[in-house]
Amino acid sequence: MMGNEDGATTLSPLNLGNGVTLDVPVILAPMSGVTDLPFRRLAKKLGTGMVVSEMIASWAMLRENRNTLRMAALDEGTGPRAIQLAGCEPAAMAEAARMSADLGAEIIDINFGCPVRKVAVGQQAGSALMRDEAGAARILEATARAVSVPVTLKMRMGWDHQSLNAPRMAQIAQASGIRMVTVHGRTRQQFYTGTADWQFVASVKQAVSIPVIVNGDIHSAEDAARAKAVSGADGVMVGRACYGRPWVPAQIAHFLSTGTHLPAPGLAAQKTILLEHYDAILTHFGADAGLRLARKHVAWYSSGLPGSAGFRAQIMRLTEAPAVIALIHAFYGPLIEAGISRDDAQDPPEALAA
Repeated sequence: MMGNEDGATTLSPLNLGNGVTLDVPVILAPMSGVTDLPFRRLAKKLGTGMVVSEMIASWAMLRENRNTLRMAALDEGTGPRAIQLAGCEPAAMAEAARMSADLGAEIIDINFGCPVRKVAVGQQAGSALMRDEAGAARILEATARAVSVPVTLKMRMGWDHQSLNAPRMAQIAQASGIRMVTVHGRTRQQFYTGTADWQFVASVKQAVSIPVIVNGDIHSAEDAARAKAVSGADGVMVGRACYGRPWVPAQIAHFLSTGTHLPAPGLAAQKTILLEHYDAILTHFGADAGLRLARKHVAWYSSGLPGSAGFRAQIMRLTEAPAVIALIHAFYGPLIEAGISRDDAQDPPEALAA
């Protein structure tokens, strides 16, 4: 990795093979219930280097559940387009990968990182596979053999601090044909508490020759530069910092490339982005479901702005989209006229997450 005195680092394209190149290795993390197609399209439009679908269970993909197929829907824009799969059975993962490639996925990402009990304990998938290296190898090998597109892996440092085996798992992944690994600098037992250990990710980078992406506690461009410098990673993945701020990955990419800050959109532009996002949610999910799903996004966009608590409370009670849109105009209008900027916000949007 190269750097200079103003903090810029070389952000080089990553060749993942099979004709797939990640030109800007700043990735929007897959987040269940957040990074649906409308959010991913918007983030990509605003300059995110790569987006990944929400985590999809392999068994649900094989059953061709309507909601699952909607989660797997891919943007027709520029690639690479990625679908993330989770599961514990090699044959099912392989078939789900084939289905994903048939749907247009240019990258298949395997989830060994999800910490939630339903996945990691109930299904023995996600981060549970950090405790089963032999089983993990069978899944990785079967999936990589099943498709011609690159297969990547997202994982954690290990199950707990007594079993920090991510370097070994990365070696297993590389030997299995995996083309890139992303490491969240926490264990499964930490969930999202404590502090992400970017230094530990350096041990993963040193263990393999395939690209390594660092993830965890990257809330700003400066965080991204520090995470990349400390870990030696080839790129960064950003998650919760994008709640209500889909422009953050583009700001990070700009800073890593140039060492200079790309300002956030002004409040009037943020209002426009919010309204575009809201309309896309209603179009994709339908009026009733879309209205419910959009509430958290509207709350995140407004977090920290003067009067936002009352605004959010009103949004949660409204049951008609036109009323929500009218309230957005009524809330943002006076703030824009008063010259309020989002930089005045004090509360990070992830503080509002369920």
